[in-house]
Amino acid sequence: MTIHIKNNVHWVGQRDWEIRDFHGTEYKTTKGTSYNSYLIREQKTVLIDTVDHRFSLQFIQNLEMEIALDEIDFIVINHAEEDHSGALAALMAKIPNTPIYCTENAIDSITGLHHHPEWNFNIVKTGDTIDIGNGKQLIFIESPMLHWPDSMMTYLTGDAILFSNDAFGQHYCDERLFNDEVDQNELYEQCLRYYANILTPFSSLVTAKIKEVLSFNLPVNIIATSHGVVWREDATQIIHQYLEWADNYQEDRITIFYDSMSNNTRMMADAIAQGINDVDANVAVKVFNVSRHDKNEILSNVFRSKGILVGSSTMNNVMMPKVAGMLEEITGLRFKDKKAGAFGSYGWNGGAVDRIHTRLTDAGFETMLAMKVKWKPDGKAILACREHGRQVAKNWALQELAGQSLLLKALDEPVQSANDDLTVTHADLQQNMLCTVCNWVYDPQVGEPNQDVAAGTPWHEVPDSFLCPECALGKDVFVVIEKERSA
Repeated sequence: MTIHIKNNVHWVGQRDWEIRDFHGTEYKTTKGTSYNSYLIREQKTVLIDTVDHRFSLQFIQNLEMEIALDEIDFIVINHAEEDHSGALAALMAKIPNTPIYCTENAIDSITGLHHHPEWNFNIVKTGDTIDIGNGKQLIFIESPMLHWPDSMMTYLTGDAILFSNDAFGQHYCDERLFNDEVDQNELYEQCLRYYANILTPFSSLVTAKIKEVLSFNLPVNIIATSHGVVWREDATQIIHQYLEWADNYQEDRITIFYDSMSNNTRMMADAIAQGINDVDANVAVKVFNVSRHDKNEILSNVFRSKGILVGSSTMNNVMMPKVAGMLEEITGLRFKDKKAGAFGSYGWNGGAVDRIHTRLTDAGFETMLAMKVKWKPDGKAILACREHGRQVAKNWALQELAGQSLLLKALDEPVQSANDDLTVTHADLQQNMLCTVCNWVYDPQVGEPNQDVAAGTPWHEVPDSFLCPECALGKDVFVVIEKERSA
């Protein structure tokens, strides 16, 4: 099967609907992927890249239905990784003397992976060209460390197609090939996920390479990637998006991730998140349990965030293993201009929080004072976590915050304890009580029939055994919200 790209250029790649892990298990390909190979038939016939080795037989069968293999004049390998060059050995077994054009570093990678140093390698460098007839040329552009040392791009004059290798791609499989044919929200999500998890460490190189390519003053009408869609409608939109992402990108977003043995650190995360939104309703707060969520989604959110909060229970005086693993990933991605903080619960000592703080500092984050809670958070501790979140929101705000709301005013008041000595008038029946953990509201005029609290029961008469119906915490996490009273 082939798909027409433009004039004498066709896609001869392979869709992989089933793959769910890439680079071992480091990248979750939730939408599958494609291995994009391209056939150019001018006076010379050129194959650009192959497909993953698992599809070698199918790739060659499909290619033979399109062209006699010995008609291929040469092969361009933009990148030696096996999802690009995997079918090369099977192909070269049929056409063994066919020239291969690649970077010098790619020869080392290809021979290391396929063990055929006798292949007809031809080294190209940035600016080198090959005439393929009909007034068209291939121009080679080295792009080392995007994302391997051997990487390069290839540009086809006349048709103005940039075969961009891994740049501008995404692990995304769809029966349609072009960017204007697929779901745009899904495409954007997969592009960002790909950049955040794979290319972030090389952002400065991304910017430099894009500026170099643009300096050639070559028109780019189509960007033919190695994975995912081919960009044909407003193709350069993804180039501009990459320039934005490469410039220490951040949104008005805070990502919280944690692991917890007994839900104590989870309770802290919830309260901190609510505290942030008490102060700044515009900031997006995303909360993840690293043991249950897709780590690449978490890393994508870290990429988008202005700051992160990392929590862990203390186990053997260190952090939970999955949190440690996530911090190792974050260190490798080398994020810039982001803030961070540590939090967590502990029993005998709080070593996990201290270690998280140190790791975040060493990874280049601007760190704030950590938050620790001993054992299971009680009402006061939950309020302290919520206040911590409010301070995070104030300190990390990207814009001037609006005035305090009635809720914020209520939260500034002391906690109303169930044991306080109260004198209640009829007007006190108008006082609603807010759960500061989940925002459930106790209305005295309604009561809570599921716990045998009758309508008309003021808060001070509610039994001490009362639990919030939503989060199952006690009365000490509730605060007063006064309703406006009519004159």
